[in-house]
Amino acid sequence: MQHEEIELKGHIIDSMILPRVFDTIMDMGGEFDILEFEIGKKKTEKSYAKISVKAGTRKKLGEILAELQNLGASVSTIKEIALIPAGKDGVAPENFYSTTNHRTFIKHNDSWLKVGRQKMDAVIVVNDSEPVCKTLNELKKGDMVVVGHNGIRITPPERPRESMGAFEFMGSSVSTEKPTGTLIKSVANELKKIKKRGGKIAVVLGPAVIHTGGADAVSEMIRKNFIDIFLAGNAVAVHDIEHSIYGTSLGVNIKTGELSEHGHRNHLRVINKIRNSGSIKNAVDSGVLKKGIMYEVIKNNIPFVLAGSIRDDGPLPEVITDSMVAQKKMRDLLQDVDLVLMLSSTLHSIAVGNSLASHVKTICVDINPSVVTKLMDRGTAQALGIVTDVGEFLPELVKELE
Repeated sequence: MQHEEIELKGHIIDSMILPRVFDTIMDMGGEFDILEFEIGKKKTEKSYAKISVKAGTRKKLGEILAELQNLGASVSTIKEIALIPAGKDGVAPENFYSTTNHRTFIKHNDSWLKVGRQKMDAVIVVNDSEPVCKTLNELKKGDMVVVGHNGIRITPPERPRESMGAFEFMGSSVSTEKPTGTLIKSVANELKKIKKRGGKIAVVLGPAVIHTGGADAVSEMIRKNFIDIFLAGNAVAVHDIEHSIYGTSLGVNIKTGELSEHGHRNHLRVINKIRNSGSIKNAVDSGVLKKGIMYEVIKNNIPFVLAGSIRDDGPLPEVITDSMVAQKKMRDLLQDVDLVLMLSSTLHSIAVGNSLASHVKTICVDINPSVVTKLMDRGTAQALGIVTDVGEFLPELVKELE
């Protein structure tokens, strides 16, 4: 049997890391012996385990160790990372290391270096001794890319010993029976704490926010400085401006719920009006647009990305139609964010979730439980799911913020 020793440190019992390690070893056809085991007996003490992992071949052992690294295991006989230059733009060397969304460190020149711009499904590039995550399309010929699994250390988020209320680690099961009022208070308190310490909050919107009458609440959150980054698509901006100018969203009067006469063309009239102004900003500056979410975004200098899609009408001038360009700009804005509030958007929420490190608090609000489940299933396991009507959630959240 081939064998290697691994070490686990931290709240490995509370966070269910230790049993997941055992399950992974056995599920992959390996065996293990516990060599050392120390349990933290106080809230401030961490646990420690040294485990001998065994497998029939060196290849199988390597496969098991690679999976254990993703759970936070550190191989006792740690070697330095291996680097191979990219041979072409946008093409990584064979056997490149594929990242997770957990904090990652690499051993390089006898030092442990933190990997910057952490995200899942990327490669690690080490140029000038500063490791960063890059997507395949960002790779340039000659970039030094980490290959294999040597010299990699991952630290998944742990469950703190103290209670975190609604944000209890990995306690965010999706249910329609959660006490929404209590959750809204917890969310509001968290937003207040983040702003008090000078942190950043990003919001991801879907057009349902406008359709359900939540636009005024989002505008109020911007005015009260609870939104630092705004991410959405063409439809959100179009329907928000339509609501601001005509009082409708997709031709339906928000206040009465009735279809306005010829209202079906209102969104096209809005697109035409803004395109005639040259940009949303020009429309605000010239007085064409006098209120609404996009008005507040422009007036308060909130950084924003409107990412286009194949479904878009128009689109509006500020919409980024190249999805890779939009993705990069979103990632750039999200680098130092503390919390992301995702409101009734499936595709944009998953896209943003894939760009986040796992320590970023994430709240997903949608009336459809499957949206929250999809987000979690695609790697954003830290998300707190709130299943409710976003049109009712937002006004209540604003009240709690006041």
